[in-house]
Amino acid sequence: MTKKENKKATIYEVAKQADVSTATVSRVLNDSPNVADKTKEKILEVIDELGFSPQLTAQKLAAGKVQTLAVVVPSFTTPYFNEVLKGIKDKLTGTELEMILYNTGSQHKEERMERFFDRGMADAVIILSINLRDKVHRQLQATKTPTVLLNTTHPDYSYFELNDYHGGFLVGEHLAGQGFKSIGMISTALESKTTNERRRGFIDALEKYDVPVNEDYFVKGDSTKHDGFTEEVGFEAIHKMLNHGNFPEAIFCMNDTQAVGAIYALSQVGMNVPEDIAIMGYDNIKMSKYLDLTTIDQKMYSIGTGAIDCLTDMINHPERDTLHQKKFDPILVERGSTTRKGKD
Repeated sequence: MTKKENKKATIYEVAKQADVSTATVSRVLNDSPNVADKTKEKILEVIDELGFSPQLTAQKLAAGKVQTLAVVVPSFTTPYFNEVLKGIKDKLTGTELEMILYNTGSQHKEERMERFFDRGMADAVIILSINLRDKVHRQLQATKTPTVLLNTTHPDYSYFELNDYHGGFLVGEHLAGQGFKSIGMISTALESKTTNERRRGFIDALEKYDVPVNEDYFVKGDSTKHDGFTEEVGFEAIHKMLNHGNFPEAIFCMNDTQAVGAIYALSQVGMNVPEDIAIMGYDNIKMSKYLDLTTIDQKMYSIGTGAIDCLTDMINHPERDTLHQKKFDPILVERGSTTRKGKD
């Protein structure tokens, strides 16, 4: 393979092929005397073979300090991700890390994340709600880049997992406990581990409390923007129920943002919450308090701060081989939107 064909070779690929760390590659690029001649010669041969062009991050790595934190996220415009990012940003205060935010978008996020890491831009990484494919896994492992995963898991990494099954169960348990006998759900057109686990927990709770599971009341929106966790989906689903000609007594929306769209759609057809129908969300975003919306709190801010604590420990103690793998159980936040009619 010619050099021209390898113009986009990365520092990760050089390090892997030369069987050294990226820091060692960087020292060679910066003409550091602290590299054995034999190792230096080997690295230069690989650089020449791959046609590698050094990037600015090589200078940072040569200094031996982790300076740049890349936070890879499918969106920074949704309330859920904003709350996690706020926790990350607040916790970074007082550290030497500078954050780079990379928005992959909700479509083709795994492929776009791969392209980001091909550029070799990060000294440390937090990946939020994106599955880790083999290519990125190999790059991170080869470079020993400190990495924390949020809302996604991998056996070789520290991660903070959200217990979506438990959250879905809490929803079903709460609505059944309010005395509702017909309970529906608004989901997304695109299936994911998140939606599947919440649905599974929700249905298990309904069955436990002898509430009929009527698939006619389980409706999906059509919009796939932000994976379907949007106001549009809540709005669309209510109008689908309207076209069917009947509503359940209570509806579980997969997140608070869907609930906002659902409440607006109900108001358009003259239905009030909770007098005519109960609505429950998920996430406990800031807006939910002012809508008096019963919801599930995922402790998103705490997950963001916890990720930085974990990452800082990894950076300060690279000799440790301990993985921090934690599952967060959400909690119920009860408000007025699910108050049973006639119930004090």
